[in-house]
Amino acid sequence: MKVQFTETVLRDANQSLIATRLPYSEFDGILETMDKAGYYSLECWGGATFDSCLRYLDEDPWERLRKIRAKCPNTKLQMLLRGQNLLGYHHYPDDVVRMFVKKSIENGIDIIRIFDALNDVRNIEVAVDETLKNGAIASGAICYTQSPIHNLESYIRLAKQMEELGCQTICIKDMAGILGPKEAYDMVKALKENVKTPIILHTHCTTGLGMLTLQKAVEAGCDVIDTAISSFSGGTSQAPTETMAYALKQEGYDIDLDLSVLKDINDFFKPIKDEYLKKGSLNPLVLSTDTNALNYQIPGGMLSNLVAQLTAQNKMDKFNDVLLETPKVRKDLGYPPLVTPMSQMVGVQATVNVLVGERYKNISKEVKAYIKGEYGRAPGEIDKDLMKKVLGDEEPIKGRFADSLEPGFEKAKKEIGEKAKSDEDVLSYIAFPTQAEAFFDKREEKEKNTFKYSIKRID
Repeated sequence: MKVQFTETVLRDANQSLIATRLPYSEFDGILETMDKAGYYSLECWGGATFDSCLRYLDEDPWERLRKIRAKCPNTKLQMLLRGQNLLGYHHYPDDVVRMFVKKSIENGIDIIRIFDALNDVRNIEVAVDETLKNGAIASGAICYTQSPIHNLESYIRLAKQMEELGCQTICIKDMAGILGPKEAYDMVKALKENVKTPIILHTHCTTGLGMLTLQKAVEAGCDVIDTAISSFSGGTSQAPTETMAYALKQEGYDIDLDLSVLKDINDFFKPIKDEYLKKGSLNPLVLSTDTNALNYQIPGGMLSNLVAQLTAQNKMDKFNDVLLETPKVRKDLGYPPLVTPMSQMVGVQATVNVLVGERYKNISKEVKAYIKGEYGRAPGEIDKDLMKKVLGDEEPIKGRFADSLEPGFEKAKKEIGEKAKSDEDVLSYIAFPTQAEAFFDKREEKEKNTFKYSIKRID
């Protein structure tokens, strides 16, 4: 049996460990080597990379993608897309979703892994359809979580719905590292028996279960696993690529990865990791095993962001209180899976509840929108008192929220005007207006201060 690997260091691994602060310049020199490793795909875009490029790294995310594409012509490039949320934190009109998917593929993406934070299939329909129309691979992602209302039968039903939409692969997305070995085996086995698509497993090492879980998933027939090069593995990141490749190869599985190339890749990233440790950008806390996550279910990226936020406010002494409050908020909201944007919404609300000293004295606008139904159908029942506090006598939205949204692309194009040099710029502006506009202003200033000249040879 062949087992293939998706390498996550360019996206989720650095998102989980260093809050997506890895600039293109730091990994440009290893891309051509990564292209020779034999990966099924390189996860290199989407998730929080887009926001981080504009907000922190002073990079054009589209240009970043094009550069990776140019250096990796032989490997499929993969991105993570939040369904109707795209890469932002609220729902966008269908025309914007279609344009974003189309442009992502045009700029180099081969595989789009599409999920909805609430596992509401209605919110991935448009993105899946547009991905298929543009000739890329649509991978439907099931957000795995544990609660009184989530079970194997519900996940099988979800996978069947995704397959009916046209998804060519199904990914189990365990963003908090809470999927145990037995659960992984049972789930993969059940999915293999009920859908015809290849099955992919994405998990984290947060709780120490990562490698055991991947092993049992492969035994059950899992086709592709997500891993991270060892220097950026472990803790809130993924299991080490080299370790899993070595172990599975020993057991007789067909592995395409070149272990000598993997060593070169790891040697490249080792000093980068060391530098982030020295700077304090990589907190040793996120490298450790935390079995408490089996209770609070906080995913890696969310955990590293919580640490960063509390550190910035000089409130790390409240860290454990926030962790304890998080599952309580999640229950109140009907047990949403803790994945972006729900992870941020639940995490921020839990933090506010703790820091203010009174639960729900201040409710974020995002949580209010969720309760109104603007993010889709809540998995379970929302606390009645909380719903009453937010809605009053108003009824929550029952249908697909995006159906109520007016087309947005052309409107945004007129709004941003000449600052946008391309359709891609317009999409950046739609996703993150403030950050994109600031980036465009900086770019314009740089262009004004750049002198161009030519040298003509005279014989």
